[in-house]
Amino acid sequence: MKTAKSPVYFQSLSELHDAMGIPPPLHPLISIINYGEAVFDPKDFEHGIKLDFYKISFKTKFNGKIRYGQGYYDFQSGGMSFVAPGQILKMGDEEADYSGMSLHIHPDFLRSYSVLKKIKDYGFFSYSAAEALYLSEKEKKTVAEVFSQIQNELNERIDQFSQDVIISQIELLLTYSNRFYNRQFITRKSVNNDLLSKMETILNDYFDKEKGIKGLPTVEYIASKLNLTPRYLSDMLRQHTGENAQQHIHNRLIEKAREYLSDHQLSVSETAYQLGFEHPQSFSKLFKKKTEQTPNEFKQHFKIN
Repeated sequence: MKTAKSPVYFQSLSELHDAMGIPPPLHPLISIINYGEAVFDPKDFEHGIKLDFYKISFKTKFNGKIRYGQGYYDFQSGGMSFVAPGQILKMGDEEADYSGMSLHIHPDFLRSYSVLKKIKDYGFFSYSAAEALYLSEKEKKTVAEVFSQIQNELNERIDQFSQDVIISQIELLLTYSNRFYNRQFITRKSVNNDLLSKMETILNDYFDKEKGIKGLPTVEYIASKLNLTPRYLSDMLRQHTGENAQQHIHNRLIEKAREYLSDHQLSVSETAYQLGFEHPQSFSKLFKKKTEQTPNEFKQHFKIN
């Protein structure tokens, strides 16, 4: 039996620069790598890489296609992708024949700043690298200007203000990225509407075929069926419906519960088990929270009418 090889693990920016065949970083905790200057063999990273720092990739040109969610889309105009520390990045998934640059930020560089806490709240850092951010020409120029400002500051003599200036640019870059991602959810409406339709089909199939067998449907289960990450699915749903994935699943549960409860042959406990609840009390609590009445009250009201 062959043993699966592990991803290449980079604990420092210096290690990454060395592997890319470029000079050491100007600062030990933050650097920008220009892809045009890197010299490396992709086969060295065929099992992926793992970083101890954040990586924000900015492609100014991409020759080919890249995976977005469950489909492949042209990526000629360039875009961005985001990787958090500890994530496994497969070069074949995210890296290809393109030009651009990547910003690498060690968490220690952000340690005494509020941005360290805020950066963990940005959904795009928990997205798969396949779920890229697509940029218009105007947006590309905006991002390029921020990258340029950071690089200029690194090129200058480091002083007591350097970190504050760079941190402000990082915060600006993250704010722009958040804005662009929300724009993407809107402009890619047809793709996301298709995902919503498929999600409904998955939930219907789950309740019809797997009910009571596999337990309650989870966000992770639905996301995996759609080839998305749970965070991306929730963000997409929130943008289009105002609710996250968990709330969406709970709403479908209640719809199905009403259907079962209207069947006088099923008790409240039997309905709970049919839906996948381990304890009827948990079902009753959720039903009351969502409908402001207990399952028994609903059944009684249904009988009267």
